[in-house]
Amino acid sequence: MAEINTGRVGIWRLWSDLSPELAGEVERLGYGTIWLGGSPPGDLGIAERLLAATDRIMVATGIVNMWATPAEEAAASYHRLNAAHGGRFLLGAGIGHREATQEYRRPFEKIVDYLDRLDAREVPVSGRVLAALGPRVLRLSAERAAGAHPYLTTPEHTRRARAELGEWPLLAPEQKVIVDTDAGRARALARANLSGTYLKMRNYVANLERLGFTAADFAGDGSDALIDALVAHGDAAAAAARVTEHLDAGADHVAVQVLTGSGQDPLPALRAVAEALDLG
Repeated sequence: MAEINTGRVGIWRLWSDLSPELAGEVERLGYGTIWLGGSPPGDLGIAERLLAATDRIMVATGIVNMWATPAEEAAASYHRLNAAHGGRFLLGAGIGHREATQEYRRPFEKIVDYLDRLDAREVPVSGRVLAALGPRVLRLSAERAAGAHPYLTTPEHTRRARAELGEWPLLAPEQKVIVDTDAGRARALARANLSGTYLKMRNYVANLERLGFTAADFAGDGSDALIDALVAHGDAAAAAARVTEHLDAGADHVAVQVLTGSGQDPLPALRAVAEALDLG
């Protein structure tokens, strides 16, 4: 398994919803890494603010978008942040989604070229991970990066990803959780997060089809079976159990994304999950 000091559990949150105050609380709860979601700007000013507000926790991008941020800018940010904060920054990079990027073409070649340019700017293999779902990019993550950061997956995908990566590369999947024991309300919130965006994107659909889901699961707002596979809901123990499934399937680290209603504070759920996992 990987030796990068991410801790076994972290949090994933849109970069625009993160603050130094939240980062400090997350560190105190015992989480090991904060993943900056939603393709933060390449100067990574938000990462700098979170690192300055904390002492121990890693900060990682989940992800820098290769179409939006030139490799040279990402490399400069990588070096600046690690020089100032004792090596606590991990560069996660990926190609995003065909539906969201007008320039999207020849994606695998784009990834290889981006990695070549990071090499030229002396970003070490040990300091970067790739957004990866399918076998080809997972294998590239093992060859040209420290490992993989899959998004919107299941423990079964984690098991398959570990087989593709081999024993040592970092495997750090994201896992959505809702701490709510009302199944109907939790599924409604999950569908609000998933159905209009993620379940319409070809890379996610193709990956889930490889895992055995069918057109019937993607119809409408998604079948209960699909929603429940992608979003753990129930009490904090249920969320912790899903995280543990990923770890047992071969993950080194799981990035927990707490879903809440609009404007609700994520900290109560993050605290409850941390307690259930005994992170403190």
